[in-house]
Amino acid sequence: MRFLIDDPQENGGSQAVATVLLAHGAGAAMDSPGMTSIATALCGQGFRIVRFEFGYMAARREGARKPPPKAELLKPEYLEAIEQLQAGFDGPIIIGGKSMGGRVASMVADELYTQGKINGLVCFGYPFHPPEKPEQLRTAHLLDLKIPTLICQGTRDPFGTREEVPGYALSEAIEVLWLEDGDHDLKPRKKISGFSAADHLRTMAEAVASFAKRVA
Repeated sequence: MRFLIDDPQENGGSQAVATVLLAHGAGAAMDSPGMTSIATALCGQGFRIVRFEFGYMAARREGARKPPPKAELLKPEYLEAIEQLQAGFDGPIIIGGKSMGGRVASMVADELYTQGKINGLVCFGYPFHPPEKPEQLRTAHLLDLKIPTLICQGTRDPFGTREEVPGYALSEAIEVLWLEDGDHDLKPRKKISGFSAADHLRTMAEAVASFAKRVA
């Protein structure tokens, strides 16, 4: 399994306050611009960021045209990533990911949390439903979630908008950070919202830092 690590010490910072394990979305690799922007912003808040790639995405690098499997089938790979991470780093661990990666993390999080292996869950652009298919909810397992969870969501994310999500049955352990006019990549339209992508990345990273202080 291939990892990509962003460590605050490499940028002149101090020892990491916590390690955040992140999985990518369905169509963009772990080193995509969106994932890199999130990792860089979080690293700036003192987190060690460890990104990893699911097997189907790694195969694409070798030329294979593999579609993403169902999220449920990726759970063993996420658990394997956790095992490898724990063998290399000490200290608090928060898991999560972008879109599908966050969804897979949410499926394994409670098991790991009750075992004392992780401290929290953070998702960026959670795919509450497929675009233009609001009836196909992916929220059943979120109702009974026990692990402290932060979801960072753009208000106009086609996978779950601010108008839709408050109506869902979600666990009280979940808090949602809404980023005004943000899309699925948390990016706003500056002329409409007054915010830039950099503004939202900073707000997101500060929120995750505050969240980590409470759970880690």
